[in-house]
Amino acid sequence: MNKKRLFLIIGGGLFLYLISTGVSFFAFSFFGGGGSRMTSPLPEELREEGFKVDINAPKTESCPLNGQLYTKAEKEIWEKRRPLGVMIENHKEARPQSGLAKADIVYEVVAEGGITRFLAIFYCGAAAKNLELAPVRSARTYFVDWISEYDGLYNHVGGAGLCHDPTVDERAKALCQIREYGIKDLDQFGISFPTCYRNPDRLDHPVATEHQMVCLSDNLYEIAEEKGWTNVDEEGVAWDEDFSPWKFKEGDELEDETASFSAEFNFWRGYKEYLVRWDYDQASNSYLRFNGDKPHNDLDEGQLKAQNVVIQFSEETGPVDEHLHLLYQTKGDGKAIIFQDGEVIKGTWKKKNRTSRTKFYDSQGAEVEFNRGQIWIEILPVGTKVDY
Repeated sequence: MNKKRLFLIIGGGLFLYLISTGVSFFAFSFFGGGGSRMTSPLPEELREEGFKVDINAPKTESCPLNGQLYTKAEKEIWEKRRPLGVMIENHKEARPQSGLAKADIVYEVVAEGGITRFLAIFYCGAAAKNLELAPVRSARTYFVDWISEYDGLYNHVGGAGLCHDPTVDERAKALCQIREYGIKDLDQFGISFPTCYRNPDRLDHPVATEHQMVCLSDNLYEIAEEKGWTNVDEEGVAWDEDFSPWKFKEGDELEDETASFSAEFNFWRGYKEYLVRWDYDQASNSYLRFNGDKPHNDLDEGQLKAQNVVIQFSEETGPVDEHLHLLYQTKGDGKAIIFQDGEVIKGTWKKKNRTSRTKFYDSQGAEVEFNRGQIWIEILPVGTKVDY
C-alpha cells in the first residue's frame, strides 16, 4: 500500500470518527441520558395555552389537601393520581418562579446560606393543565419528611448525601433516606427531555445553569403511572389510606370586614433579599406575598397569594457538615402562628412521626380550621421575630 493511499484511509477514518462523535454528542445532549445536561428549549407545540377541561363549570368538589373547590372534571383527573411534591428554589436570580401559584400547599424553609427553598405540593391545582414547574432544585432531608405525609411523588434534581458519602452528615443524607424510606422518587437525574429540561430563556435575564431546570407536571405524572404510582401504588395501596386531612371552614364570612394586616419576618438576619412580608387583602380575603421588599410573582399568574399563612417554629441545627447542610425539626411539637381572615391565631403544631400528618391547634387545643384555598407554611427557626 503506497503512502498516499494510507494517508487517505487514515484521514477518511478520522473524519468519519469526528463526524460520528459530534452526532452522538448532539443526540445525547438533546435527547437526554437522564442527566442534568439538558439545555433544549421546550418545543412551541408544548407551550400552547389551554385547559384539558372546562374550568368555568360549577365548582362543587372539595380538594382534600386545601379544601378549595374545583369542577367535577378536575376531580376525575386528580382522583387517578397522588400528590406531587416539587423542589422549587428561591434564589433571587431565579425569580419569578413558575407553578407556585397553582400549588395546593407550599412549604418554605432555608436550604443553605440563608436562601430559602420551596416544597410545592401539587394535586388538585395541577389537574386542569400541564404546568411548567421551575426552577427545580435538589432534595433536603426535612422536605423528605413532609412529602412522606402525602405518600407523594417527589421531584427534585439530585440532593444531599448518597448513603456512602462520608462528607455528608448521616442525618442530612436526603438521597439515602429517599431510597431507604421507599419514597416514590422522580429525581431529574433519571428523567430526560421533554419531561425535564434546562431552559436558559425562561426569564428575561440570564441566569446560571443551576437556575434553569424546568419540569412538566403532566409528564411527571405519566412517568409515575409507568412506575405503577397512580392513586394506588404498585401493591394496590391508596396514597390516602392513612391520610388525615385538615379541617376547612364551611363559610367565608369575615368577623371584621375592615381588617388590615401585615406580617413580616426574615429566616436569617441580614438576608434582606429573602425577607418575607404577607399583606392582607380584604377584598379577596387572602394574603399577598412580598419577597425582598418586592411583590413575589409567579411568572404566569402574577403576584403570589395565599388564603392561609402558617408560621411553624422549628429547632434549627447546623451547619452539620462541610457542605453546610442544615437540619430542621419536623417531628414532635412546637409553637405556631396562623394568619387568616386578617386575624392572628397563636397555637401549636404536632407531628407524631415521619409519615403522620402535621396538625395545627389553637391556644385552646382545638384543631385549626383553614380557609379553602392555598396554604403556605413558613418554617422558621425557634426564636425568630415575626412583626405583625
